[in-house]
Amino acid sequence: MRDNTGSGACGFNSYCQIEDAQFPKCKCPQGYKFLDNSDESRGCLKTFPPQDCSSAGKEEGLFDLVEMVNTIFPSGDYEYYESISEDMCRELCLSDCLCDAVTYERASCWKKRAPLSNGYMDQENTGKTLLKVRRQNSTSTADKEATALSTNLRRFTYREMESATGGFKQVLGSGASSTVYKGVLGERSGGNVAVKVLDKLPERDGHDVREFATEVKIIGGTNHKNLVKLVGYCNEGQHRLLVYEFMSNGSLADSLFGDPRPNWYTRAQIAISVARGLVYLHEECSTQIIHCDIKPQNILLDESLTAKISDFGLAKLLKVEQTRTMTAIRGTKGYVAPEWFRNMAITTKVDVYSFGVVLLELVCCRRGFEMEGYEEEEMVLVDWAHECYGDRMVGRLVEKDEEAMKDLVKVERFVKIGLWCVQEDPCLRPEMKKVVHMLEGAVEVSVPPSPASYINTV
Repeated sequence: MRDNTGSGACGFNSYCQIEDAQFPKCKCPQGYKFLDNSDESRGCLKTFPPQDCSSAGKEEGLFDLVEMVNTIFPSGDYEYYESISEDMCRELCLSDCLCDAVTYERASCWKKRAPLSNGYMDQENTGKTLLKVRRQNSTSTADKEATALSTNLRRFTYREMESATGGFKQVLGSGASSTVYKGVLGERSGGNVAVKVLDKLPERDGHDVREFATEVKIIGGTNHKNLVKLVGYCNEGQHRLLVYEFMSNGSLADSLFGDPRPNWYTRAQIAISVARGLVYLHEECSTQIIHCDIKPQNILLDESLTAKISDFGLAKLLKVEQTRTMTAIRGTKGYVAPEWFRNMAITTKVDVYSFGVVLLELVCCRRGFEMEGYEEEEMVLVDWAHECYGDRMVGRLVEKDEEAMKDLVKVERFVKIGLWCVQEDPCLRPEMKKVVHMLEGAVEVSVPPSPASYINTV
């Protein structure tokens, strides 16, 4: 007599095998794990999401059949076929979303639903079981991580994403390894969304998989008003998509370097919002996060121009006890801290540096390096900002901005904070929490030293 973990010597979804010492041993098939490692007789559980019969296409093409020779599960048949080939038996199961396995023996085929019971392996068995598993379970570890994602997020099929985006027609933006499209899920499902499609790489190339897994794991576990919210994801074969809340005002780059540009008050609020988002990533997450690619293109604006940090594909996770990490150069030219080029340990101070460049861009409404329309001494914004501050002429940075010209005390404070953030020595850069306090005027900002030549990082 057994409880609801199964019947026979072993529990549901497991099978019994006689070892060399003639003692029975309970085992889990590929893609399954023990329900209780301390009592292997209690059966096994799937390690992958079951096939979704409610979705369009029923996720066909995402599963394979694993062959278990000399192994059968006598119970649980719901359909029987005779005088058919093994290939036909396989196809009958793969095309049926309710089928979890088939037993094939002597041209006969038995379709089975989980939980499988009374399984056993015996060399005298002439039959075999063909067990349905998701394809990711037989590939790389990174694929497994991308499959077993947060259950708080909605999982979409690729067909749903094709339908939502109208065949991926309206491009919102593109990056080095992805393109973002506008989509509509319908009023009941949340309305407009932004669908980020990661570029396809060869099936067994792990880079795309790792980037996908990283971004979903990080954003899915965060919750802050200054971070873009991840609504869901799609992970079908080579198709890896991320579904975000839609930001109606696009990126900060579109607004800051376009026309019309946000007013001084709005720009100041954006700076504080981005800084608060970074404080959350650096100090308030359960796992510390270094974004690694802070720039105006990765700061999005909602309908009320609230700034939200996006694109965690390059993010670097740190364990609680770890404050420094070595990694390959990441980020975007012009916003990359000097230590990236010197094979130094990377800390949250790389984000502080990038924020400093963005802050000066927000003050001046221009890019960090521009040649057209500027004198030679004005081309490199960091150097020019330091020169203007040293000459006590910060008004030159905003001379065409009437609102900012009336608020030069705050302009000077923001410029000083920006110069502190872009110091060559990471130890001289303030933590983001202190940056927020300085931006809000709660902490006095001391005179910053001269930063290193910014041109070396452009």
